[in-house]
Amino acid sequence: QVQLVESGGGLVQAGGSLRLSCAASLRTFGSYAMGWFRWAPGKEREFVAAIPWRGTTHYADSVKGRFTISRDNGKNTVYLQMNSLKPEDTAVYYCAAGRCLSSQCSSTSPYDYWGQGTQVTVSS
Repeated sequence: QVQLVESGGGLVQAGGSLRLSCAASLRTFGSYAMGWFRWAPGKEREFVAAIPWRGTTHYADSVKGRFTISRDNGKNTVYLQMNSLKPEDTAVYYCAAGRCLSSQCSSTSPYDYWGQGTQVTVSS
């Protein structure tokens, strides 16, 4: 049973920072692309960032320059460093694992496994 477990969410003031982590119980973690998506009430699920097993990272325009995705294959973990947070970043953040490269990873369809989500709330 594959599990993705997110952590690191919470309440932060606008302009602050949070670091999300996602630990995956995938035997071949290094061969998966990892993505972060978010879902706010009344909105559709939104792509945030992705890091393929090879190649470059990919970000939504709304978070470029503020968020950084990274991975540690030795720890089966992907991270999302979020700086200069804005109230509109408030959402439940989900990590996902799948097979994709580059811009393909901004769609939900390549992802086979999803975590339960962690709440991020940014106050103004």
